[in-house]
Amino acid sequence: MGTLLIRPPGHRRDVALRPAATAMVWIGEGHPHETIAVPGVALGDNDVLVAVEMSTVCGSDVHTVQGRRSAPVPLVLGHESVGRVIAMGDAGAVAVDGTPVRIGDRVVWSVTISCGTCDRCTRGMPQKCRTLGKYGHDRIGVHGDLSGAFGTHVQVRSGTAIVRVPESLQASVLAPASCATATAWAAVARAARDHDLEGAAVRIHGAGLVGLSAAAIAAEQGATVEVLDPVPGRVALAARFGAGRLDRDPDIVIEASGHAVSEAIAGVGIGGTVVLVGSVFPAEPVPLDAESIVRRLVTVTGVHNYTGAELGEAVGFLAGRGRAYPFAEAVGEVRQLSAIDEAIAAASAPGAPLRIGLVPGR
Repeated sequence: MGTLLIRPPGHRRDVALRPAATAMVWIGEGHPHETIAVPGVALGDNDVLVAVEMSTVCGSDVHTVQGRRSAPVPLVLGHESVGRVIAMGDAGAVAVDGTPVRIGDRVVWSVTISCGTCDRCTRGMPQKCRTLGKYGHDRIGVHGDLSGAFGTHVQVRSGTAIVRVPESLQASVLAPASCATATAWAAVARAARDHDLEGAAVRIHGAGLVGLSAAAIAAEQGATVEVLDPVPGRVALAARFGAGRLDRDPDIVIEASGHAVSEAIAGVGIGGTVVLVGSVFPAEPVPLDAESIVRRLVTVTGVHNYTGAELGEAVGFLAGRGRAYPFAEAVGEVRQLSAIDEAIAAASAPGAPLRIGLVPGR
């Protein structure tokens, strides 16, 4: 008769790192990042340790450093990343497609960590889990120090959606997948619940990476897409992501900037759907003309983050029909991880590229 191995609750596997991992720690507004060395990690049974290939600076990282959104400190920022699995907990992990994660797999992972069993998770909203954790948003120490993308390694915890990615896709395409692309996919998918995208008229406010990604995704599903942005160069770029002009009122409006909510609601056609996805920072309240919404039969809905399945579908898009669009050009600069403060400053400057990449030093 075989022996049954019973691990005690909270079992951890210690993994030494030689050389030590490095994490860039943000300690508060007005202070430069501090570098810490992490000589080892304690992996839970279903945790995965990933060596970072590239991370990208998202707008929310900039907002945090500028003091426009609250965050606990000390903190390792960053939640857009691609890397390679180098160690796992004793029980291993399972990818979104149901296959086991293996050492050496190239992967992306969700920004959120969910329990999978609470009422919100079981209702299909794991990104709003009752015990939610988020990479690049949680104070270091509680779950180790490698808790954000701005380091050489990330400890990917149990409850994270993991997606295996093709070796042939550039890191600059894959790193933003776990925020911009997956969020855009979720926004378009929400609109598609109300309208057949084939032949639909779609207006997108905001030509950031979420808006441009949504344009390409909607265009590939048969929609006619228009992208509005106050920066002429961004509108020109949108044409390369499948955008043109509409000849009628939009059936769908996706507000991806956070600055045009009133315009989005006012501009949608009768029976249309407005998906709000860009309002992820504090802003002034928006006046609501309830009578207009009622009389026009308008649906207004919000999308925040995404599910594991949507992350997998977003990666599938990038690996397939998304190759026709210039996603690789979104990362306009690549800097060393040690230059994180300069990278974040550059990301907030006028005329900044859609994304700035960070790579571990050699």
